[in-house]
Amino acid sequence: SDSPAEKSGTIPMPHVLMSPLRPDLVHYIHTNISKNARQAVSVSPKPGYETAAESWGTGRAVARVPRAPGGGTHRAGQGAFGNM
Repeated sequence: SDSPAEKSGTIPMPHVLMSPLRPDLVHYIHTNISKNARQAVSVSPKPGYETAAESWGTGRAVARVPRAPGGGTHRAGQGAFGNM
């Protein structure tokens, strides 16, 4: 059924496929699609594991994963080693 010899007819080409390619859009799409294959890079072999995180235990209505210590920063209280 995929053989070109069994072609039964033709259909008109969609008008949008006849428009010229815009180099700015091609560059934009290629740049942003290629970002999907990036991997994290760090100078440390264990980034994020140097924190003095401890679990808050039970009774705080949060998961029992170790949490970053401190206060006053966005990092304080975030789960440190959990798969979240």
